[in-house]
Amino acid sequence: MKKFTWFVTLVLAFALVLSACGTAATQAPAAKFRVAVVMPSSTTDLAFGQSMYDALVKVQKEMGADKFEFVYSEGMFVVDDAAAAIRDYATQGFDLIIAHGSQYGSSLQEIAPDFPKTSFAWGTTVDTFGQPNIFAYEALSQEGGYVNGVLAATLSKSGVIGVVGPIETGDAKLYIDGFAAGVAATNPDVKVNVNYIGSFSDVALASEAATTHISAGADVLTGSAQMVVGAIGKAEEAKALWFGTQSNQASLAPSIVVASQVYHWEVMLKEMIALIQKGTLGGQSFTANLANGGQVIEFNSGYSLPADAQALADKTIKGIIDGSIKITLP
Repeated sequence: MKKFTWFVTLVLAFALVLSACGTAATQAPAAKFRVAVVMPSSTTDLAFGQSMYDALVKVQKEMGADKFEFVYSEGMFVVDDAAAAIRDYATQGFDLIIAHGSQYGSSLQEIAPDFPKTSFAWGTTVDTFGQPNIFAYEALSQEGGYVNGVLAATLSKSGVIGVVGPIETGDAKLYIDGFAAGVAATNPDVKVNVNYIGSFSDVALASEAATTHISAGADVLTGSAQMVVGAIGKAEEAKALWFGTQSNQASLAPSIVVASQVYHWEVMLKEMIALIQKGTLGGQSFTANLANGGQVIEFNSGYSLPADAQALADKTIKGIIDGSIKITLP
């Protein structure tokens, strides 16, 4: 009898231990998802860099700071410095490392194979280099560009519009081509003067280009990349209207910014995170557009947009989403 009692006691004790272990396992907090970002400009550039920073902040708010954190290296204009930062983050065991700039592609192609258990992402592009741990993302910026172009042609009184471009490549070129297409579709008599300054960051050159456009009669301007802060300043001085892209630029000149095409990279980021958590580390590309909310036209509440122009913008956005409006690029 004593042996039986001892055996029952032992079984009960073992069961309690298993129960405690199971409870501890179910109550254990999920591991924190960690992201590192390398970008050529700053998190406050009101353009490409800030669009990614704002997206990460949104993801953190949604997931919670206890489950998601991110760090970043900004001002990485020198590709070799960016490559060193990417490799350093990889050695620290981050779950996802984002190379937020098309100039970082060759570096990522070399680094990613050395860290097969780490996910990498870069944009804007759809090229994953066939690597199973590289994601790619791009923006169909011609869509928002087209909407802005439609509005610009509608609001211009001089019939002359100036565009300050950085380098004729990537999402900047797509945006500008889409913008010109939107102007032409609305009023082919409006002249669009495009000037690529050959730099993403030269604020002084952007200012000079804007001044030249204004001198040529432009009463509406637009442009892409972080250097546009200089152009926006000149537009504000001349009381010319401005259309933004990448980030919401209304805060720079509330009285003249009509609308901004804003990149909402959080749409792509959440998909990447879900895939990584399920074991897929890369090999897929993502596209931000008006239909999936990866791009949004944000109107400046500080600018009184006429009702007919607002209705036209809304109709254009709807047409692009449902496919009834086809954007033809050169």
